[in-house]
Amino acid sequence: MPLAQINIARMKAPIDSPIMADFVANLDRINALAENHEGFVWRLKDDNENATSIKVFEDDMLIINMSVWKDKASLMDYVYKTAHAEIFKRREEWFDKLGDMHMALWEVADGHFPSPEEGRERLEYLQKNGDSDFAFGFTWKK
Repeated sequence: MPLAQINIARMKAPIDSPIMADFVANLDRINALAENHEGFVWRLKDDNENATSIKVFEDDMLIINMSVWKDKASLMDYVYKTAHAEIFKRREEWFDKLGDMHMALWEVADGHFPSPEEGRERLEYLQKNGDSDFAFGFTWKK
């Protein structure tokens, strides 16, 4: 069964600020890497081909990323074994550390592409209730 993911981050400055410039400069490259990676199914996009303008939370500094993958192994391979890992290691340059869980995973039916509101619901559930079939983190073993 395919796996959906949402992750959020609180920017240190507005997306068009010099602080965020290198992050923005790498978005297209890293998104293309995901789309061409084995196991990729779908990702949330706005008119700029990324999701930085999609607002799901009251905090305008929170940005989201959502995607669907064939399975957890494909997603983990992309996150930790590609050029994405180098960008991920630099996250403190652009984003504040969040106190709550910043990502959630859940299984979806073939052909289902979750809405940002669905992603928010899964993330908030995980933050309040911990791992379950409804929402879980990378380390949860079913």
